[in-house]
Amino acid sequence: MSEAPVTVLVTGASGYIAQHIILQLLAKGYRVRGTIRSLDKAPALKALLAAHDPAANDIELFAANLSSDDGWDDAVAGCDFVQHVASPIPPELPKNPDELIVPARDGALRMLRASKKAGVRRVVLTSSVAAVAYGYRRLPKLLTEADWSNPDYLADNTAYTRSKTIAEKAAWDYVNGDGQGLELATVNPGAVLGPVLSGDFSASVELLTQLLGGKLPATPRLGFPIVDVRDVAAAHVAAMENPDAAGERFIAANEYMWFGDIADVLRDAFPAYRKKLPTRKMPSFLVRFLAMVNPPLKQILPELDKQRLVSNEKAQRVLGVTFRPARESILDGAQTLIDHKVV
Repeated sequence: MSEAPVTVLVTGASGYIAQHIILQLLAKGYRVRGTIRSLDKAPALKALLAAHDPAANDIELFAANLSSDDGWDDAVAGCDFVQHVASPIPPELPKNPDELIVPARDGALRMLRASKKAGVRRVVLTSSVAAVAYGYRRLPKLLTEADWSNPDYLADNTAYTRSKTIAEKAAWDYVNGDGQGLELATVNPGAVLGPVLSGDFSASVELLTQLLGGKLPATPRLGFPIVDVRDVAAAHVAAMENPDAAGERFIAANEYMWFGDIADVLRDAFPAYRKKLPTRKMPSFLVRFLAMVNPPLKQILPELDKQRLVSNEKAQRVLGVTFRPARESILDGAQTLIDHKVV
């Protein structure tokens, strides 16, 4: 008699990273469930994923929201593992940071409590390098999983970076306290690029749409540790499967690239977009000045002139993830954005 397939819940199933995790789980024979905010989107999501793997037609989808208890117990009942990917990322930073911090923290705790109650073996939480690399008066030369961002030092934080740190710390506090017995691992990605499956993608891909869409007259001096979405998904699956991953954090990031360097890669590869891609650099003093009259720019001020370098050695060693070159992620992401007529 064959064993029943292992069941995995992926929260925020319509999201960019979550879609790639689901496809990798299906390819390995797992039974997959997902949460989305509204079941109205279920048919479109299943059709999108089924275009890549027909097994996606069998995914069970549940309506659940980070801000409410409704639906979580049903979604997690009978699951062996949970991939908690859902997290609020608004298009613009809210005036009140708690609008972002509270749902991120409380949503993680809501999911962990439901998982503990249901007897889930392990939860893999999608965190971010934002929980590692921010809140420093003097930035370390190389950051590892042993480093934690300081959300209280506001000069080197945004509401988003603070939300990721506070949510991850709350998750660890829970499993080390009331949630003892529930295993937790976290994956902390950098700027996630790579192929998009549709016109719905994460905020990090806006790096490419802003450049290819001709929306930037010049590039500010800021950069990011880049990682491919396929490698982020592989890290999540390995963190779920590997016994040694329990109780550990894993940075999923690779090469650091400045905004201007990303523009250069795109310019060389996509001649048709050459005129849209900026060649000039925007002085940091000008960005700071413009932020006074253009509030959305304020969220990039902590990034200006700072090179936050992170190590992926642990993810390679423990999880066995081999990270793609940043150039491949940039080009694959750009090509799929063009294919989906986003740019």
